[in-house]
Amino acid sequence: MWAVTSAPLQAEFQLYRSDQDPPIFVDGFQQHKQVRLGEHCYVVMAQFRSDTAFETDVPLRYDIADNGTSLLNELADFLYPGETRVSFIIPSTAGHIAHGSCRHPHHHGEDALAALDKHYSQIPVEGRANLLIMSGDQIYADDVCGPMMYAIRQTITLLGMDDQTFEAASISRCSELEPETTPIYGRTDLLPHSTINHGWIKRLCKARPEPVFSSRTTDNHLISVNEFVAMYLLVWSPALWQHLSLPETLPSLPVEKQQRWMTEHAALTRFCAGLPNVRRLFAHIPVYMIFDDHDVTDDFNLTVGWERAVNNEPFAQGIITNAMMGYFFCQGWGNDPDAFTDDFWTPLEQFLNARDPASLDKMTQVIHHFEHWHYTIPTTPKVVVIDTRTRRWRSESSYNKPSGLMDWESLMDFQHDVFNSDAVVVVSPAPMFGVKLIETIQRIVTILGYPLATDSENWMAHPGSANALLNIFRHPKTPKNFVILSGDVHYSFAYDIRMRFRKSSPRIWQITCSGFRNQFPEPFLSVFEWLDRKLFWPESPLNFFTRRKRMRIERRRPDNGTKSLLVNQCAVGEVKLNSDGSPDYIGLLTGSGKRIAFHPCEDVENNEEFANVDVSR
Repeated sequence: MWAVTSAPLQAEFQLYRSDQDPPIFVDGFQQHKQVRLGEHCYVVMAQFRSDTAFETDVPLRYDIADNGTSLLNELADFLYPGETRVSFIIPSTAGHIAHGSCRHPHHHGEDALAALDKHYSQIPVEGRANLLIMSGDQIYADDVCGPMMYAIRQTITLLGMDDQTFEAASISRCSELEPETTPIYGRTDLLPHSTINHGWIKRLCKARPEPVFSSRTTDNHLISVNEFVAMYLLVWSPALWQHLSLPETLPSLPVEKQQRWMTEHAALTRFCAGLPNVRRLFAHIPVYMIFDDHDVTDDFNLTVGWERAVNNEPFAQGIITNAMMGYFFCQGWGNDPDAFTDDFWTPLEQFLNARDPASLDKMTQVIHHFEHWHYTIPTTPKVVVIDTRTRRWRSESSYNKPSGLMDWESLMDFQHDVFNSDAVVVVSPAPMFGVKLIETIQRIVTILGYPLATDSENWMAHPGSANALLNIFRHPKTPKNFVILSGDVHYSFAYDIRMRFRKSSPRIWQITCSGFRNQFPEPFLSVFEWLDRKLFWPESPLNFFTRRKRMRIERRRPDNGTKSLLVNQCAVGEVKLNSDGSPDYIGLLTGSGKRIAFHPCEDVENNEEFANVDVSR
């Protein structure tokens, strides 16, 4: 159980069968790890273990009590209707999974996580998903709206979070980031710049240093570890917002920024209205997460050149380390607590005690060499969650070419995790099988020398990692049923995939849901999708020029009443599996509460409504 409290938690955890008394298990939180991040900020990670195994696949309830008084009953809207304690199930199977990514606080859409909670409030506990898996961009550290930054700085003061010092940076202390010193929307020039990737022409002309971070929305980029942690707290819970003051207008802003503030304020207000639902959802269902680039910064480790620029600037390295520490405290720690040994904890505790450049540098080295962000959930089928950001297959031909999403060693670890299983669910932040036309455009832009312009990081972009991945699918020990859950791309789709020219091909499903609160710009997606269907049908000669020419990929058709095969709506994905690990249902719950199902190709072909629609690739 993960929580953040304003003081050391002295209460006890109580586990019940249904609503029966007395509890079947009791344990005090003071026996578990609690990390102080500030005078009123403690991160609690409790691993409860019993002499006898906890019951699985049956409804249980829990409470947190202090001297006989429930702390959870004091929280508004924390329980579902009719509950006196929080209900949940410890799953042994992963037969029903909710999943997705990309939750952007000031996006104009509806929050799909809030919609999922509202749905769960109307059904029994047995109807909920076994797991909620969030596959990246849980925060947007490089795209923070003005009102959110204003709230983050207030939160740091409210919680008394400890200050941090830098050297070789544009600031010496993170307290200098207060709005009175560093204006809202005024951070771009503070961030590190470098000339290390300049070509000979730029060097000859003595061109100005370029930003190390490639995001185009760095006006309020998060910098300190406190800011990263504060943002997680603000996007997952309503608790702190009631103590913050967020004006509708900010007179100190330049006139040209006033309208931007008001627009963002309105969007953020709508986002905050759903936070009680999100907190309640997280309390009632097992949640797992993995990071993608925006949890750190846009294009994180995309190319060797990007990495060179960061590694050449201590300030940039420090920001990346702060982001990863924020990820650890608020995401990674709860995924697999036992993965973090004393080799990780000792320098981390030294940093928390000192918050100085020397301890930050030690922590930078630890995180740079840490290779256990990936993990496996021991359900049936097992769920293998991979890290596609920190163990990359770097291009040897050019600093400007995209790195492979996983290097040889990490792919071999992945192979070991999935082999000799009848079925497996793999969580890959980026789709292993994406839209061919979009990947082709990214490839062309990369050839022209601008990989950062289109986020050219798909599995097929690097020949080494692409071929190694495809060989895993071709291997005779590959699971018969292989479900891939992904996000990242800001639209949703489902593919059925088979090996060509194979009598015993594994059955592969690429299921992508993105985002919880983000969408792809229109009309670009509709145009790309139409062109993709016309250019890359299954027998198209253009398929010969792709790395997936030995695979037949067929799209599932969404029943949303349109001809488009890509769904461009805020949504959370839902997957229900048969006993053999194959999907029985693939669908979406949109932020507005509507359901969309992806139908298998054979069902679509037998349906008159879809008879004339090209559903193949």
